[in-house]
Amino acid sequence: MEVTEIQKYLPHRYPFLLVDRVIEFEQDKRIVCIKNVTINEPQFTGHFPVTPVFPGVLIVEALAQASGILAFRSRNRTLDDGYIYYLAGTDKTKFKRSVVPGDQLRLEVEILNLRKHWMKASGKAYVDDNLVCSSLLTCAEQQVG
Repeated sequence: MEVTEIQKYLPHRYPFLLVDRVIEFEQDKRIVCIKNVTINEPQFTGHFPVTPVFPGVLIVEALAQASGILAFRSRNRTLDDGYIYYLAGTDKTKFKRSVVPGDQLRLEVEILNLRKHWMKASGKAYVDDNLVCSSLLTCAEQQVG
């Protein structure tokens, strides 16, 4: 799934769309996405100019966006159906190493519990085969419009 299809599931747009591609999807189970980290992203003008580091909070946001795609597709919905998934909570978030421009984040999200209006998932972000972040995510569905 490329970015034009991703935009059917996520309301985010530049500079806050943090999923570049979906490479694996298993309905009601898991998703694997890619985020390419490049030096021309706006956060690097201030985080940190001499030694650029991709902010940890954006890694968690990228995992949350992958979770949103997983929830939408598992429910066979798109944004056009009048729903949105919000990040409602994170638990046990850990960072293992820095992510820098030129890295490619592999975002792996697995459903732990999928209910009518919310989802709990385990998210892990990797660069190559190195775990850089793990977090338990809670996403809540809300009707909009």
